[in-house]
Amino acid sequence: MIGRIDKNKIRKRKHVRVRKKISGTTECPRLCVYRSNSHIYAQIIDDTNGTTLVSASTLDKEIKGSISVGSNVEAAKAVGKLIGERAIAKDIKDVVFDRGGYLYHGRVQALAEAAREAGLSF
Repeated sequence: MIGRIDKNKIRKRKHVRVRKKISGTTECPRLCVYRSNSHIYAQIIDDTNGTTLVSASTLDKEIKGSISVGSNVEAAKAVGKLIGERAIAKDIKDVVFDRGGYLYHGRVQALAEAAREAGLSF
């Protein structure tokens, strides 16, 4: 199919383009978001050392019991709040937001705003 648009292929191309400019350091790590059809995941990554410092998703025990669906805005808010709390507990306050090529809208926006409310700044 010649005229078919693969949205995930376009998203990955955008993400590669953004990742050329955005990188997480030890002082200011990267908050990366991945959104699937059924769940949402967030990680705080130190790219200089290549390590994940903090992670949260709708599959975590704290969130899984309180939500019915992992693919809606309420679930994204819960993940944003949890990643913010875990980051503050590890003394991480400043991060660089990497939306993963997704539009800053809906679940991605809800996660970002909940992380800000929990104490992260980006």
